[in-house]
Amino acid sequence: MTTQKTPPGTVLLAVGTAKGLFLATSTDRRTWEFTGPHVPMNAVYAVAVDTRADRPRVIVGAASSHWGPGVAVSDDLGASWHEPDTPPIAFPADTGASLEQVWQLAPGPADEPDVIYAGVQPSALFRSTDGGRSFELVRGLWEHPHRPQWTPGFGGMAIHTVLPHPDDRARMLVAMSTGGVYRTTDGGVSWQASNTGIRAKFLPDEYPEFGQCVHKVASHPARPEQFFAQNHHGVYRSDDGGSTWSSIADGLPSDFGFAMVTHPRRPGVIYNFPIKADEYRVPPDAACRVYRSEDAGGSWTALTDGLPQERFYPTVLRDAMCVDDADVPGVYVGTRSGEVYGSPDEGDHWEQIAAHLPDVLCVRAAVVG
Repeated sequence: MTTQKTPPGTVLLAVGTAKGLFLATSTDRRTWEFTGPHVPMNAVYAVAVDTRADRPRVIVGAASSHWGPGVAVSDDLGASWHEPDTPPIAFPADTGASLEQVWQLAPGPADEPDVIYAGVQPSALFRSTDGGRSFELVRGLWEHPHRPQWTPGFGGMAIHTVLPHPDDRARMLVAMSTGGVYRTTDGGVSWQASNTGIRAKFLPDEYPEFGQCVHKVASHPARPEQFFAQNHHGVYRSDDGGSTWSSIADGLPSDFGFAMVTHPRRPGVIYNFPIKADEYRVPPDAACRVYRSEDAGGSWTALTDGLPQERFYPTVLRDAMCVDDADVPGVYVGTRSGEVYGSPDEGDHWEQIAAHLPDVLCVRAAVVG
């Protein structure tokens, strides 16, 4: 498939799994045509569908048990892939570190179409100015005095959230496990911990300056000062650019989980997938329920139509829920048992899109036609 043959209104759904990337296209978001696995036998924890330039670009962070981690880029919706012989993300020799995994790939501002950010393990941020073909370490964050005290979360010590400001190139927010939220207002030269109000239940001081195990942060470009966070116990909102946070967990069956997603067109509309507490790590009541808030976390509604409501035990990882950018956005959820569910109407009704895939690690969707 090439972009020239893609019908108008086509949605691309990228599903990163433990054994490669699967790509699906649809013009009605009810019937889907799948290809893959692409980059086979690689664990794909990060994928971005970048639509800022004239043609969409798919960028994948893949990890091979034999060759190690790397980045692959496709400019023709998966028909071909560019994987440079020299790893595009590599720590400089003086850091004494080596790349373990790419956890996040985030396009930069719209007016910088070749800028891509990568959040990696061990916790570091890299920046590309050539569309993801090469990256440079953001030294200001790597050399932060807190870094020696950042510790691994259950899934590793990684930057998993990268949120560039939509209008101001100098501003960005990142989040990591375990370290918390950090912000820059000078283009990455300096960074400030921004965790006031976020609880670290597992520490003696439950409200430290940093050290929180933040699982995911999301924002809406129309409200760049408002953020939503899913923490290791705790769901939060910030209305002041991340300076302070307040709980919005009331109305959810559990304050534990990994995913947090914002509606692309309606500020204040957010999606969450609660998971039962640490010792269980399964959905409450063994039911697949996506929760939606239409008032920035003031209240929550369980979305269940078309989702399995009995004996459902798989979890949904932090990047395994997403929305597309259609006029009426679709919502997508991938599970660790290899199912993908999609809703063409903002979460009101759901259908199973795929089953029997490998463990779903991440999903991303965008209009490419």
